Amino acid sequence: MADAAAAPPPQTISILGEPNIVVDHALWPNYIVQDLTQNLASSTYVLITDTNLFDTYVPAFQQRFEASKPNPAARLLTYAIPPGEASKSRETKAEIEDWLLSHQCTRDTVIIAVGGGVIGDMIGYVAATFMRGVRFVQVPTTLLAMVDSSIGGKTAIDTPMGKNLVGAFWQPRRIFIDLAFLETLPVREFINGMAEVVKTAAIWDEKEFTVLEESAATILSSVRSKGRNRLQPIKDVLRRIVTGSARVKAEVVSSDEREGGLRNLLNFGHSIGHAIEALLTPQLLHGEAVAIGMVKEAELARFLGVLRPEAVARLEKCIASYGLPTSLKDKRVISLTAGKKCPVDVLLKKMAVDKKNDGSQKKIVLLSAIGKTYEAKASSVDDKSIRIVLSDSVEVSPGIPADLRLTITPPGSKSISNRALILAALGSGSCRIRNLLHSDDTEYMLSAVSTLGGTSYSWEDGGQVLVVEGNSGQLKASDEPLYIGNAGTASRFLTTVAALCAPTDTATTTVLTGNARMKLRPIGPLVDALRTNGVAIDYLEREKSLPLRINASNGLEGGEIELAATVSSQYVSSILMAAPYAKKAVTLRLVGGKPISQPYIDMTISMMKSFGIHVTPSADEPDTYHIPQGVYQNPAEYTVESDASSATYPLAVAAITGTTCTIPNIGSKSLQGDAQFAVKILEPMGCEVHQDDYTTTVTGPKSGNLKALPSVDMTTMTDAFLTATVLAAVAEGTTEITGIANQRVKECNRILAMKDQLAKFGVVCNELEDGIQIIGKPRESLTAPKESIHCYDDHRVAMSFSVLSLAAPGPVLITERECVGKTWPGWWDVLSQQFKANLEGVDTESSRETKPKAPAGIQRSIFVVGMRGAGKTTAGKWVAKTLGWKFMDLDHELERRAGMTIPEMIAGPRGWDGFREDEVNLLRDVIQAHPNGYVFSCGGGLVETPAARELLKSYGANGGLVLLVQRDTDQVVDYLSQDKTRPAYTTEIREVYERRRPWYRECSNFLYYSPHSQGSASVAEAEIPEDFTRFVSVISGKSRTLETVSKKKHSFFVSLTLPDLNDAVDILPRVTADCDAVELRVDLLKDQQPQAVMKQVSLLRHLTGKPIIFTVRSESQGGKFPDDNNELRLALYRLALRMGVEYLDLEVTLSDEVLQHVRESRRHTVIITSHHDPAGALSWKNASWISAYNRALQYGDVIKLVGTARSIEDNFDLIRFKSRMLAAQPTPIIALNMGSAGKLSRVLNGFLTPVSHPALPFKAAPGQLSAAEIRQGLSLLGEIEPKSFYLFGKPISKSRSPALHNTLFSQVGLPHEYKRLETDKVEDVVEVLRSADFGGASVTIPLKQDIMAHLDDVTEAVKIIGAVNTVIPTADESLGGRQRLTGDNTDWKGMVHVLRQAGVKAQSGGDASAVVVGAGGTSRAAIFALHSLGFKPIYVVARDASKAQSLASSFPAEYGVQVVASAAEAEAIASKPIVSISTVPADKPIDAGVEEILGAVFKSTSDLQGQSRVLLEMAYHPPRTPVIQVAEKVGDWKTITGLEVLAAQGWYQFEAWTGIKPLYSDALEAVVGKE
Repeated sequence: MADAAAAPPPQTISILGEPNIVVDHALWPNYIVQDLTQNLASSTYVLITDTNLFDTYVPAFQQRFEASKPNPAARLLTYAIPPGEASKSRETKAEIEDWLLSHQCTRDTVIIAVGGGVIGDMIGYVAATFMRGVRFVQVPTTLLAMVDSSIGGKTAIDTPMGKNLVGAFWQPRRIFIDLAFLETLPVREFINGMAEVVKTAAIWDEKEFTVLEESAATILSSVRSKGRNRLQPIKDVLRRIVTGSARVKAEVVSSDEREGGLRNLLNFGHSIGHAIEALLTPQLLHGEAVAIGMVKEAELARFLGVLRPEAVARLEKCIASYGLPTSLKDKRVISLTAGKKCPVDVLLKKMAVDKKNDGSQKKIVLLSAIGKTYEAKASSVDDKSIRIVLSDSVEVSPGIPADLRLTITPPGSKSISNRALILAALGSGSCRIRNLLHSDDTEYMLSAVSTLGGTSYSWEDGGQVLVVEGNSGQLKASDEPLYIGNAGTASRFLTTVAALCAPTDTATTTVLTGNARMKLRPIGPLVDALRTNGVAIDYLEREKSLPLRINASNGLEGGEIELAATVSSQYVSSILMAAPYAKKAVTLRLVGGKPISQPYIDMTISMMKSFGIHVTPSADEPDTYHIPQGVYQNPAEYTVESDASSATYPLAVAAITGTTCTIPNIGSKSLQGDAQFAVKILEPMGCEVHQDDYTTTVTGPKSGNLKALPSVDMTTMTDAFLTATVLAAVAEGTTEITGIANQRVKECNRILAMKDQLAKFGVVCNELEDGIQIIGKPRESLTAPKESIHCYDDHRVAMSFSVLSLAAPGPVLITERECVGKTWPGWWDVLSQQFKANLEGVDTESSRETKPKAPAGIQRSIFVVGMRGAGKTTAGKWVAKTLGWKFMDLDHELERRAGMTIPEMIAGPRGWDGFREDEVNLLRDVIQAHPNGYVFSCGGGLVETPAARELLKSYGANGGLVLLVQRDTDQVVDYLSQDKTRPAYTTEIREVYERRRPWYRECSNFLYYSPHSQGSASVAEAEIPEDFTRFVSVISGKSRTLETVSKKKHSFFVSLTLPDLNDAVDILPRVTADCDAVELRVDLLKDQQPQAVMKQVSLLRHLTGKPIIFTVRSESQGGKFPDDNNELRLALYRLALRMGVEYLDLEVTLSDEVLQHVRESRRHTVIITSHHDPAGALSWKNASWISAYNRALQYGDVIKLVGTARSIEDNFDLIRFKSRMLAAQPTPIIALNMGSAGKLSRVLNGFLTPVSHPALPFKAAPGQLSAAEIRQGLSLLGEIEPKSFYLFGKPISKSRSPALHNTLFSQVGLPHEYKRLETDKVEDVVEVLRSADFGGASVTIPLKQDIMAHLDDVTEAVKIIGAVNTVIPTADESLGGRQRLTGDNTDWKGMVHVLRQAGVKAQSGGDASAVVVGAGGTSRAAIFALHSLGFKPIYVVARDASKAQSLASSFPAEYGVQVVASAAEAEAIASKPIVSISTVPADKPIDAGVEEILGAVFKSTSDLQGQSRVLLEMAYHPPRTPVIQVAEKVGDWKTITGLEVLAAQGWYQFEAWTGIKPLYSDALEAVVGKE
């Protein structure tokens, strides 16, 4: 900032009689140093700022100070604190005070506060209390501080109870406002300050408020621009608004320094804003919270009847025009705060400690107009009114005073307002529009036409008159999308208006979009008509709905246009209004049947006439109109009628309550069809109606009894049918309303909505083809709804049910209160203040589940694409089987429909072209015919056709799932070279694949790269590989990996430091065994190109079966990936999302664009937002981590923060920081310190701690520990209590179970002990089961059944097997402190595991049999195991036939258990068993009969050549049991010993007790020893 010595003197503003506010550009540092040293002499100057500003501004100040100080002994001390609201604390204040004392600062010290509001407030408080008060100076560097917080002497810190509750009044000796600081102010901080600028104008000066309205676009454009001197174009405006705001505040403070009354006014928006800020800080900035607070406090003034609705709308629009939020539902607020709720009760509690209050009486600044307050101080407001304004729902109690005679003026007609805005914007000259509806819809419309350059506008008469300067239809395409929320009228009108735009250098199209509901509403007929008239329009998502991309066509071609008008008259009006600007005169012909809502078409034509264009209906053809070319000539003034649809609600209140209501500006001459409502609906229902040309008065029957309408056609007033419906509900008899089919495609399906919600009152309705039948009942027979009335975000639903609620037998809760803002923002105010209805605000939103909901599982059908031979069909069948859906091979379906094979089709007369055409037609057909529950395998060459590619891309873009299956290219080529079932490739196979590769990629949104070779067993057999099951679980939204680890007290992921996983195949299972996830450090791979990384991800998922954390750690964050290679990094992120990794690590230092893109593209992948500080620049003790935390919170599902510890204390500071953050937000946090001193933080982290493993080449971070080491550390700290585990039974002295479990406990670092408790009496174990340190038990004979009586639950397996071999304790608060005991049986799981290890596959055909030898307890587990594998029938061979029969009959029939009682029966069995499990003792010879039968069974399988046969012998002494010997005589039976089952069932027990799944080989080794 240059020396300003030659410039004119700065501007000064007096405060408290002294010219202490100095405003100019370039005051820093020269002017400020000179003024301080000359006028505030001191031995010590202390400059305090934040770490963001220090390096930029402090060195220059130091240099100037040293060069120019008049007193050589004077010293300048400097200090920096972390930026942000979190620093405004007792802790930081104490830190600064201790530092001042350590530097021998005395009472002559001058403190210079350089920074924003946080610095000024807190450093001012330090100055006020240090040495009982020292001089201080404010140098505000933010807009907010310049215009507000630096002026007036309010100093404070925050407390957990709220903002600024502990502080002092302490006036600064100087306030230097250097406007040059704003040049480097971040955009969000600048906008944050504009809230205080708007506030000041709103309470004090309407003229300045108008300047702000008119300057918004210019100011924002400059602020958001980049480069030096970005604010130069608005230099004069900035000076005006800053000095203006500062002068107002100085004037107020001078009159009321200690806030006795007048100074309260400066707190407009702050009563509610501070309460919001207290809950959402530090994620939400002060100005953002105040912006929301201003809107809410203005709504409160409107509710109390002291502020006109148009003033509220004007204020809200001005605030929004500066990019500030106006609601807690603002998408940016939700994103920044991770959707944190602001419960109304908590807000009221925060407001109760506001400094303006008188005791418990809340005081709020109320506006009475823009630029004027209701009182010259804050006004007393009751909690009930505040609660209504803050709540999302409202409870309406029945009844209003019986003698009411009211005149109600509804807001302007939405239909007329929107048309008037279009016509005036397209017209020439100025037009003053009166009574314009101030609502969401018209705000969207006004904003859109302004963005297109169609108009400039201003407000007059306090916002009651909108002055529009038309631009004669000279529109320009927009670079930014036009967002119109759920404004259906705006969407239809703007679609055609956008076609009038001319292209610009930066935009040749305009995108029109809306909210989720708007994207479902139809617009197809209008688009079809415009396309046929030369306008290029693309659907960007769903066909026939927004968003649209509309080509800048410079107008329609003109001539004849045909339009289907049976769905919406707005299509007709859209073309009518734009037609004069077509390139030739238009003839509009409406086709397809009787046009809907003819009165609205007539309204448009009438209004066009008022603006100088005369539309001529055809004399010869019905529903045909001739529109001449021309330019609208704006009338000097145009008054918008009140909305006739809205007028039906106060008239209906009169009708249902027997009172009288007059609407003063709607009568028989109205342009609106709904103006007939009183005469055509209310009068026949029994009301007294008087309607003249311009007014309508209705008096309801005093008896309260309305008459049903047997049949009424409401074609001309369709929007009013909802009002008629609620009245019909209390009119005894049946009412049929027709002509309203279009109401199914409004804000919601209104016909269905009325039917469903009226049912809550006990009123039965039936849907008709184009209407609704209501079976009315006397009002005394209505049922009080037991649940809330859902409004579908539809204003007309909400207002209709508010009418009915007045006649209900009890209070009615109506949700989505604010949706009435679409057409009548002040409806609840009218109901309360004028109709005297009793309303109560109810906060239903905050009572709902605050945790993020698990993503919904997919329902839409899935398409599988890929090269022939890649495994599409197999993968498609796997997906279908996993999801329980139907599978269709499109090649086979095409052959079925054609009645010939594909080679025959290609050889036929239509050849390849005909085949490809049929392929596309089939694809289009199945997309429409089978939208849900199907998996389609597509032909490999489908992507050769552009039309097919577009269909698949559109399907994926609209929420569908298109899965690309890939395999090793060489494998595919080899396979295709041998495949003779499909036409041969006419070109080289690899060349075809390379050509199609980019098409496959662009058409798909998920990718499965198969690690299985084409001929592997897992591919050839019916069994689905585990890696594929996990992949489908993630992409279908069924994975619950985050939910699962969140429930664990301690969870871990291992960070791989391997350059190539192919070289570590043997160690990967061991490295990942005792962890909950595995981190693939892509930055450490030797090949980081997407194709290579794809294979690494696939291999890792296949080998480990663990959730994958995909990490690309940059060099600046302690990794190896180049910081500047953003293109490759984004490509890797996209690959990870396509492959369905469970977690994706995103560094918060990435740009907003990348973070937002990944966040929006992630589907079901969990985002971990991370920040690492390897240099140790950040401290957990102060607020320096808050910035990274806030950014991580905005974009992540999990937050990971990694600092560097220099001492053990740093770990305790980290723990305190983490505790504070978790108390404010539920988002899980991984927080730890690197380095040796940080090891304690790793031990105590708890959630998803990153760990290493001894088998890895090096650790991923300094100080990293293994999972076992962390568990050992937790044990030493008492975080893991030693538990006792037992083996119950007798005899058990030789059992290998203790060796198994104690080995595994030691291996994973757990302090537990497994012991024998030998007994054959269940009473001996009861006390152990109830002991506090009981960790679990294995149960063997003879207690497997006896113990069940002492358990709380048993698993389904136990219920069928009839025996428990495992007791699992879990915490359960409902049991009074003792653990819940669940009995399980892992014997069958062990059997299944060893059979699978031996190559036995799950059977799906139901014709593979097995045999069980024996009929004891273990036999039951064997049968259960075989059934789980799909074997049927299951034969039983036993010595005691009756016992065997009893065993067989005890199982459900679907098990197919059959007894084989003789050798003859064995020889006759049809299904030859391929698996046998022997459960008989091996210490004595086998029964001769059993041996004969068994020999026959084994012999009967000898003709199963080449098929594996497996014998599982549960006994393991001696090694060659009698049953094994019988099998050996036959030959070809592979035998497994019972020791392997013992190891496997114990392995499952260990996992059930600890949540840790070690390697099975370790469990087996512990049982059998090393071979």
